[in-house]
Amino acid sequence: MTAHTLRYYERVGLIQPVGRARNGHRRYSEADEAWLNFLHCMRATNMSIREMQQYAALRAQGDSTSLQRRKMLEDHQAGIAEKITELQKAHALLTHKIANYKAVEDRTRIGGPKLVEPEERAEFATAS
Repeated sequence: MTAHTLRYYERVGLIQPVGRARNGHRRYSEADEAWLNFLHCMRATNMSIREMQQYAALRAQGDSTSLQRRKMLEDHQAGIAEKITELQKAHALLTHKIANYKAVEDRTRIGGPKLVEPEERAEFATAS
């Protein structure tokens, strides 16, 4: 995580100000590092800063907010699962298209007939 990100997270309240060494460098505890790792993971899954702030505020209130925090994480996890499904569909489509282009390239090398893409077939049909 960059120094800029750390300063930003401190400024928006995601992390509390930490102690500094004599040279001015921030000194993070293992607990701080675990929290920063969690925040990094949440950003990597596209959790918004606003949601992270809400989660951090609940976390600061202690165990009495565990139900709300769990619900937030479950909702976020469900969104990730939907995105994974969408990405898997896109990946399958790309795999099919790449295989189709490889087949075209193989036919071109051996002088076979050109493969017409479904999109091109639709264009030919409307042009006729």
